[in-house]
Amino acid sequence: MSARILVIDDEPEIQRFIRISLNAEGFNYAGAGNAADGLNAMKTFQPALIILDLGLPDQDGYTLLKKLRMFSNLPVLVLTARDEEDEMIKLLEAGANDYLSKPFSIRALMVRIKVLLRDFSALQPAAIARQYRFQDLCIDTQSHQVLLHDQPVALSKKEFKLLALLAQQPGHLVTQKTLLIEIWGKTHAEDTHYLRNFVSHLRKKLNDNADNPKYIQTEPGIGYRFLLPPE
Repeated sequence: MSARILVIDDEPEIQRFIRISLNAEGFNYAGAGNAADGLNAMKTFQPALIILDLGLPDQDGYTLLKKLRMFSNLPVLVLTARDEEDEMIKLLEAGANDYLSKPFSIRALMVRIKVLLRDFSALQPAAIARQYRFQDLCIDTQSHQVLLHDQPVALSKKEFKLLALLAQQPGHLVTQKTLLIEIWGKTHAEDTHYLRNFVSHLRKKLNDNADNPKYIQTEPGIGYRFLLPPE
């Protein structure tokens, strides 16, 4: 399957230039003209790499980059009109994997994209067990530890698996059946009361309010969604 590339840039000509180039190289393209649309596209398009322009109309690119890093470790290639050393250091510290100064060539763009995708793919076997951070909540799938406000939260094995399954797909709806099969097995695929009880217990331990959730949102009769941090 061709890698999916999300381009967050408010300049139509830049979007067109990159879209044509990506399609010619066999990549799948999606574009967003501002930060809000970019975050929404991350949920629906599920890109393998993000190309991010710093000069967005609704939010500074640095802010969006830091927000992305709260829930995603996908490679981010930043486009910038500034090429001062201090700016580049600031970008890398904020979470960028690489950058390109405008104007740039197709060749330079494609080389960077391919290198980032290659390097990220090579890291995946070691990255299966990792940390997920959502503001004041940290989920470490390697140590099976959850911290809330830097304090450990005692979870059972099934509670931790439920939380991890949701947190690994932030913003995406995970069906009741999927969760039941993953946690209890196929023989319990219809035992939705198990799931409701566990979600209720988990919410209490995370101080999460079902009526005004911060972490786990219920889609009645369908499943659950781990909420992305607010904009």
